[in-house]
Amino acid sequence: MTNGNHRLNIPNDSVITIAGTVGVGKSTMTNALANALNFKTSFEKVDANPYLDKFYDDFERWSFHLQIYFLAERFKEQKKIFEYGGGFVQDRSIYEDTGIFAKMHYEKGTMSETDYQTYKSLFDSMVMTPYFPHPDLLIYLEGSFDHILDRIQKRGRPMEQQTPVDYWKEMYDRYQAWINDFNACPVMRINIADYDIINDQTSIEPILERIGHFIQHSRKYTGSGACHHPNFVE
Repeated sequence: MTNGNHRLNIPNDSVITIAGTVGVGKSTMTNALANALNFKTSFEKVDANPYLDKFYDDFERWSFHLQIYFLAERFKEQKKIFEYGGGFVQDRSIYEDTGIFAKMHYEKGTMSETDYQTYKSLFDSMVMTPYFPHPDLLIYLEGSFDHILDRIQKRGRPMEQQTPVDYWKEMYDRYQAWINDFNACPVMRINIADYDIINDQTSIEPILERIGHFIQHSRKYTGSGACHHPNFVE
């Protein structure tokens, strides 16, 4: 454990996952925390995804393919982190795939019931078991819908610009409902209006202190290190 991490009570084998809707700033937070803690990063491989552009053009045809691809990639990443021994910050969690995206497409009719049940059965068999390496902490980034939509528009990704605003609102509302019921690992909620780590690097300090508190509290009750199964929510 480095001196800085020791001061913050954040073990060097910790695994921290950043969750939240599109445009909320997960990648920025991932980089900031990894730099502050000298951790490795695990990013969603958007550019290499062979289904993403097709999906935005035709939700119904490609939603199942996209979700299976994400599940496989995130599972491989989680396995790599476990084998490495922790010390990672992840951009997006594996839990959002089933709790948000697959469920949303099924309920809106852009994924068939057969595809949804097949996906959910596979997800449960791979992830929702005591053998899956769950993170020490899930940091949930949240903010107002208008603030997040403004970020999406400023980012300017073509496939996001052509997506109707109603889709982003639907996703935003589902994220709010999902996090309120989530209990697979400890959760720390942060409002994006409360920090500005791009223009004020010192705003990361109180976040680091909270992370140390959450992880120490969790491990005290579970006795587990990174990549175990902390069934604790504060």
